[in-house]
Amino acid sequence: MQAMTYRGPYKVRVEEKDRPRIEHPNDAIVRVTLAAICGSDLHLYHGLMPDTRIGHTFGHEFIGVVDEVGSSVEGLEVGDRVMVPFNIYCGSCWFCARGLYSNCHNVNPNATAIGGIYGYSHSTGGYDGGQAEYVRVPFADVGPMVIPEWLADEDALMLTDAFSTGYFGAQLGDIVEGDTVVVLGAGPVGLAAARSAWLMGAGRVIAIDQLDYRLEKAASFAFAETRNYTHYDDIVVEMKKTTGGLGADVVIDAVGAEADGNLVQHVTSAKLKLQGGSPVALNWAIDGVRKGGTVSVMGAYGPLFSAVKFGDAMNKGLTLRMNQAPVKRQWPRLLEHIEAGYLKPSEMITHRIPLEHIAEGYHLFSSKLDGCIKTVVVPGS
Repeated sequence: MQAMTYRGPYKVRVEEKDRPRIEHPNDAIVRVTLAAICGSDLHLYHGLMPDTRIGHTFGHEFIGVVDEVGSSVEGLEVGDRVMVPFNIYCGSCWFCARGLYSNCHNVNPNATAIGGIYGYSHSTGGYDGGQAEYVRVPFADVGPMVIPEWLADEDALMLTDAFSTGYFGAQLGDIVEGDTVVVLGAGPVGLAAARSAWLMGAGRVIAIDQLDYRLEKAASFAFAETRNYTHYDDIVVEMKKTTGGLGADVVIDAVGAEADGNLVQHVTSAKLKLQGGSPVALNWAIDGVRKGGTVSVMGAYGPLFSAVKFGDAMNKGLTLRMNQAPVKRQWPRLLEHIEAGYLKPSEMITHRIPLEHIAEGYHLFSSKLDGCIKTVVVPGS
C-alpha cells in the first residue's frame, strides 16, 4: 500500500509499505477514504517531538471503510463507513472508566502521561497513522463509530480531532453566559474553539493571530472579533484595554509548541530544542486573563521543560485546565449541533490533495502558503 513516511525533519514522502494486518482479535483494518494534516503533525514534521522514528506514518485524523475485522469484534462489520477518534484507548482501565480516554493506561508504554495516538511518534505508542491507504485500528469495539448516513464525509473527518478538540477547549473554559472569551490561534482548533464558545453562552469572542487570512476566516466562520498581534506593541495590553482593564474571563491557547511572538522563546524551543515548546501563547493567556479567570490549553507541547509563568498564574488565582481531547466524548453533542444546522465543520477546509502529493501538502501547510488553513488528504485519488 501507499503511505506517507517520515524521513527526518522537514522530509516526508510516499512509499510502499506492507498493508497492516490483524494483530489482535479486537483489531480492525480500515481502508482510508479521507485523512487530514493537523497542526500538531507539524510538530513532528519540524522534529520537535521525541522518538519520531524514520519510516513512521503520520496521521491521527482519518475516516474510512472497514476492510477486515478480528474474530472478537462485535460492533463493526466489513463495509461500515467509520470515523476514528485520534485517541487509542482500551475502554476499561481506571482512566477510561472515568472518560479520560486520552490518558488510557493500557495502550502506551510511556503512559505516565498520555495514552495512545495514531501516527504521533513512539512517545505515544508508535502506532502508524492514517495518512495511508490502510490503517490498523486497535480496540475496534471501543474507538470507531459508524458514521450516520446523514453526515458528510468531510464533516465526519473534522470530528476525528480538530473540531472535537476545539469544542473540548471551549468546554474546559467553563464559559458562563456573557463571558468574554479570547482564543489564541486561528488555525482549525482555534476556529472550532471560537465557534463553540458561542454555543456555550459566550457574550464576546476575540481571536488573536498574526496571519490576516486566518483572522478573516475567524470572522466569517466563528463570528469572532479579531486582533493581529503584530499590529500592537503588546497584545496583552490590548487584551486588557478591550476588556475594561480586567482581562478576559476565559483564554484558550490553541497554538502550542511553535508559537511565534517572542524571538528568544521561539529560538530556544523550535530551533535549539531546549524547551518542550515556545510558551509565548500560554504566557499571554496567563497575563491576559482576568484574576480568578480560566485558561484552557489545547495547543500541543512536548514533554520537556517550558518557561511558563506559573507564579503569575498562582498569584492571580487562575484555573488552568488542559488535556488531549477525549474525542468520542464530544461526538454526541457535536452531532446534535451539526444535524440541527448550527455547525458545518467542513467549512474550515481550504485544500484537498492526493496522498501521493503529501510532501507538497506538508510544505504548503507548514509555510502557510496559498491561504492554507486545513488540508484534506485523499488516498487513491
